[in-house]
Amino acid sequence: MGFLDNLFGKTTKEEESMTEKLNIGIILGSTRQGRLSPQVGNWVKEIADKRGDANYEIVDIADFQLPFLGTTDGTEPGIASWNEKLANLDGFIFIVQEYNHSITGALKNALDFAREAWNNKAAGIVSYGSVGGARAAEHLRGILGELAVADVRTHPALSLFTDFENGTDFKPAEMHAGTVNEMLDQLVNWSSALKNVR
Repeated sequence: MGFLDNLFGKTTKEEESMTEKLNIGIILGSTRQGRLSPQVGNWVKEIADKRGDANYEIVDIADFQLPFLGTTDGTEPGIASWNEKLANLDGFIFIVQEYNHSITGALKNALDFAREAWNNKAAGIVSYGSVGGARAAEHLRGILGELAVADVRTHPALSLFTDFENGTDFKPAEMHAGTVNEMLDQLVNWSSALKNVR
């Protein structure tokens, strides 16, 4: 920058990008009828929005009506929309439910329908299931590694037995809010750092 730019405080593009808020997508990992992920996703968003450190939005895989990978010619508008949405996000929070010791088919399909849009970004995981969705979260970490997504360590794990009344109404224990905030601290830091990499 020149002398006048320094004097009058003109900012460079790099400095402007550093002050812009990150865009973080809260991805609902299930599309089935009666799913619980919208309740969990909205809870995470409420906690996140109070922080004011990023723009958080719910991203529902069901809205994109993705076909099964390899079963069509790939021209469905939802595929392009999905990739465009991901490309405009700086980081992700996956709401993950455990099905047969792993993630849902819908989430795996959605992960496979993009490549570059995932690369060099960070992700947090919030899981639920009979054992807190821990096995699904661990499977997801392996997939994210292949997609060059850096997953943060802190992981809120919710129990179907203690955090859902009658297995359907989400009523999380108070301690989980602190774990979500810890995860978000890590996610925002990593997302900021990786934005410079991109």
